[in-house]
Amino acid sequence: MAPIRSQNDRSADRTPFSYQGPVLRRGEGRRIAPTTTTDQRLLSEQPDTDWLHTDPWRVMRIQSEFVEGFGALAEIPQAVTVWGSARVSEDHPWYVLGVETGRLLHEAGYAVITGGGPGIMEAANRGCAEAGGLSVGLGIELPHEQGMNDWVDLGLNFRYFFVRKTMFLKYAQAFICLPGGFGTLDELFEALVMVQTGKIGRFPIVLIGTDYWAGLVDWIRARMVAEGLVSASDPDLFLLTDDPAAAVAHVDAGCAGHSGA
Repeated sequence: MAPIRSQNDRSADRTPFSYQGPVLRRGEGRRIAPTTTTDQRLLSEQPDTDWLHTDPWRVMRIQSEFVEGFGALAEIPQAVTVWGSARVSEDHPWYVLGVETGRLLHEAGYAVITGGGPGIMEAANRGCAEAGGLSVGLGIELPHEQGMNDWVDLGLNFRYFFVRKTMFLKYAQAFICLPGGFGTLDELFEALVMVQTGKIGRFPIVLIGTDYWAGLVDWIRARMVAEGLVSASDPDLFLLTDDPAAAVAHVDAGCAGHSGA
């Protein structure tokens, strides 16, 4: 796993991040898509006992990913993780919302962390970077090519989803979800469970896009709350809005309360 820095014309007007680890230039972080991923090989059935010899080495690789991630991200400023679909084009209204969200987060004093890919992830990185902020991307090895978007200043490529998820949670003060698919839902509910169970503090969580998220929110209230499967107050763990400014204000208020300010 090697940290990546995208370089383009905007960098001349910005103060670079001080991390001194291995650096790749723009485009060098893109990889030929593997036929299988490290996660697949870790979780697949083993027809023989070779795993007795290979799994201890996997543990070392997992450990190295944690160490490199902690080393690269330990000194970033306060940050907000933004999740959203990789399948959204630049001319889509959700992309525009992502750019605006990234810009407003920087103006409020936050770095932006995304999954480093295209679509809404790129939009949030772009909004932050164009405004002069620190834009972070945490990529993942996938069976299909994705690559790091060109608006990432500090990028890391992970082999294991669970290591990457730890970085999303550990180095963010809040979480914002724009519309997305299974991956976005997975990340959203990971954050909700961690807050609900007290594994992390009462960090702000925001869903942007009322029309997109309304069905899910209604189902949570009508079925999960009604059936007693979650507490009546659990839907209050997140804010639903269409306004990036309201999202950032909610993050700011929550982070101030969390820090005791």
